[in-house]
Amino acid sequence: MRELELAGQVVELVRRLGGPGAQAEAVVTRADLALTRFANSAIHQNVSESTVGVRLRLHLDGRTAGGSGSIVTADGLRALVERTLAAARLGPLDPAWPGLAPPTPAPAAPPVDEATAYAEPDQRADRVGAFVAAAGGLSTAGYCRTAHRSSAFANSAGHTASGRSADAAMDGIARRDGADGVARRYADRLSDLDGAELGAHAAAKAQAAADPVELPPGRYEVVFEPAAVADLLQNLSWYGFNGKRYVERQSFAEPGVAQFDRSVTLVDDPLGASGLPFDAEGTGRRALTLVEAGTTRAVAHDRRTAVEAGAESTGHAVAGGATWGPMARNLRLSGAAAGPASAAGRSTTGAAAGAVGDADTAALVAGVRRGLLVSDLWYTRVLDPKSLVITGLTRNGVWLIEDGTVVRAVRDLRFTESYPRALGPGAVLGLGARPVRQPDRVDGAWWAAPSVRLASWHFTGGASG
Repeated sequence: MRELELAGQVVELVRRLGGPGAQAEAVVTRADLALTRFANSAIHQNVSESTVGVRLRLHLDGRTAGGSGSIVTADGLRALVERTLAAARLGPLDPAWPGLAPPTPAPAAPPVDEATAYAEPDQRADRVGAFVAAAGGLSTAGYCRTAHRSSAFANSAGHTASGRSADAAMDGIARRDGADGVARRYADRLSDLDGAELGAHAAAKAQAAADPVELPPGRYEVVFEPAAVADLLQNLSWYGFNGKRYVERQSFAEPGVAQFDRSVTLVDDPLGASGLPFDAEGTGRRALTLVEAGTTRAVAHDRRTAVEAGAESTGHAVAGGATWGPMARNLRLSGAAAGPASAAGRSTTGAAAGAVGDADTAALVAGVRRGLLVSDLWYTRVLDPKSLVITGLTRNGVWLIEDGTVVRAVRDLRFTESYPRALGPGAVLGLGARPVRQPDRVDGAWWAAPSVRLASWHFTGGASG
């Protein structure tokens, strides 16, 4: 693998230019990314890029520095090493340096789907065409993308690792008179993305979102669809189960304490799909149970936070981890599922027909006396990291539920809520049986989220308030 050879060259350059006391780790990644984007129901952009990136972190004379580059010629690699050595010599002392990962076999990675890794533009265009056709004349917009990454790691302790990953995602909306419906999927294989299914789902949601009414602020029982639940998982991961925030006492997480409803189990599962078998420090990645039947069991650690916490790295180091901390980026929510959908749960009235898109959501809706069905959350911002109080907006469809039936669309609402409290003991009234993987903005990240029924969610006013 060419990437492994380059990573070894960088480490050897550090040894030659920095002396025998220099410790170094290098990651070389080749990324082939392709995107087919559409708007106004037509493809307007097809782009692809192939890049090679080199990340270097070194420790010299008690000081640590990092650098990166994209020029992999001999001169380019030498320039990267020289400027990173110069930065280390000028930097502050780093007494918490955890050392390098020792030589350890990496776990076996799942196989890569070659058809996805080398997908052609017309394959993505076919799915876009199916999405647009299934929307039945509504205006549509979104994208279909594929990605293939080949990465290698080497350090001066003699540890090496390499791997490949490939994935595909589709994210689209259908619009009717200013009302949007959304459909998103993340998959290991492009062949698993059904553009027609997603387009029909988005169109049905948009049709059902017409003529919304305003509701007063207050606490409502809610049913969140997978796109909305994905935001909960992302924020819980980045701010709660982050080892850096944990050791700095800025996280709500208390391992061994029943902080969540007993129906909640959260597992970070990086190898449950196509993914690299090692993290940014070369540590092998594995499944990590963060919450088991409501009890917090662990937080994610890299080598630095593990030393501070008296633990071991869980394989969650990321680029820039000194600033952001380790992150679980493939979180799956599962637990006790709701029962089968009833006729009431599947029924809607008038313009709200189509708001409930699947049997799991219907089963949860069926049990709600009065509450809201929420498709998506967005523009979420942390107000208090310790209790993880977040404010944000609903998006792409909200509906009023009465006596197990979706009765009409509601205007978007602003909310302010503590995510751990909303998922706390006794607060989760049901989970769907089938988590749906939702794509994230971060490369290789996804959130496997079922629909969820929560006893209470605090809406503070209209979306413009």
